[in-house]
Amino acid sequence: MIQRILRGLEITLALLILGFITGYSNPSLTHPIEKVRAFTRQIEFDYVEWMSNAAVVKIRAASAGIPYTLGHEAQEEIVNEHLRVTQLILEKEYQLAQIYANAEITDKELASEPLRAELDELYARQRELAPLAEAILQEQVSQVLAEVGLTAVGQPVPNVWYHSTPLPMALIVSPRDRIEQVANISVDTNLTVDEQAHLESNVDQGLNSSSLVVNIGGVGVYPTMVMRTTDLNWLLSTIAHEWIHNYLTLRPLGFSYNETPELRTMNETTASIAGDEIGALVVQRFYPERLAASPLIPGLVSVPTNHPNPADLPRPPFDFRAQMHETRTTTDALLAEGKIEEAEAYMEERRLVFLQNGYLLRKINQAYFAFHGAYADSPGGAAGEDPVGPAVRTLREQSESLADFVNTISWMWKFEQLQKAVNP
Repeated sequence: MIQRILRGLEITLALLILGFITGYSNPSLTHPIEKVRAFTRQIEFDYVEWMSNAAVVKIRAASAGIPYTLGHEAQEEIVNEHLRVTQLILEKEYQLAQIYANAEITDKELASEPLRAELDELYARQRELAPLAEAILQEQVSQVLAEVGLTAVGQPVPNVWYHSTPLPMALIVSPRDRIEQVANISVDTNLTVDEQAHLESNVDQGLNSSSLVVNIGGVGVYPTMVMRTTDLNWLLSTIAHEWIHNYLTLRPLGFSYNETPELRTMNETTASIAGDEIGALVVQRFYPERLAASPLIPGLVSVPTNHPNPADLPRPPFDFRAQMHETRTTTDALLAEGKIEEAEAYMEERRLVFLQNGYLLRKINQAYFAFHGAYADSPGGAAGEDPVGPAVRTLREQSESLADFVNTISWMWKFEQLQKAVNP
């Protein structure tokens, strides 16, 4: 009887949160973002339909009592099989995309028929496994949340609900004269590179802006969306990351997410820090065999003295974060001086440097930094000299526990409050 009551409360709470987030995420027609939506209305992702369908899956799984009827070995076997089938699906989908991109194949439907048949079988198997595997991982994350003190009466609020799925892409828009995200609009999952570039060109020409279509790893709707992956460590961190967004949404910090760039960075950096810590604890407790080995520190290299070929000498590795930090700080300085064209030319030059070192970045522009700069859980990188990330990291270091950190920052609605907390 108690379990039925609890499940009823879970479902009621889920529906309330679903309605809250759905209403909160839709701006009015007079909102400035509508200027951008003039270019995206026909290709925007339908979150309402997706959340409704995902909620039905979650409610059915909760009603069946999954995963409480399974032992640890059975749970681990289901999760591993889920990851294995996901791997096969991703491989087959890539092969299918290659067929349709090959100009030499005239009858693509005939050529892909066996592959599509295999995919249909794999999709059916995944539909059977996903509710089980997701319920297991949700429960494991919930247990760790209870252990670290991020629950109410032993239960996380809201419940940990996620669903793995092909994710929409995000169109990010920034002004050209500064780095600031003024729009983040989810667009269809299957936009080709040509279609992405065409959309960006139309937005930039129409609004004199800097835009970029980016891939994302998760979305904090409810149930949360998480990208399909075979990396369990990343998956658990992302499940926790997106749950933290749901947790913050019920508090001032999350409710104020879009108010200022500083608050967005506070939200994303908090979710990244907490998500990584929670994900690591889940792996440590339930999947210790997947703990990553500590990286070995390379020893010093003794350079021969017989005038070797310079190409044969060991070279220092390309430090992506350090190089991106340099790119961001130089770009900020140029924009601060009003040198917009020079800044854009510089970012393109730097993109080619990254390309030469094995990093295929389609664009580095103001929108790139407006999006990636908000994830400031580690020093350096796309955040540049933005003081928000370091302040969030300092608060975590000063906090007695993860729960203390999350609960303290969750009740802030101004960056000045964070500054005062770390500099009393």
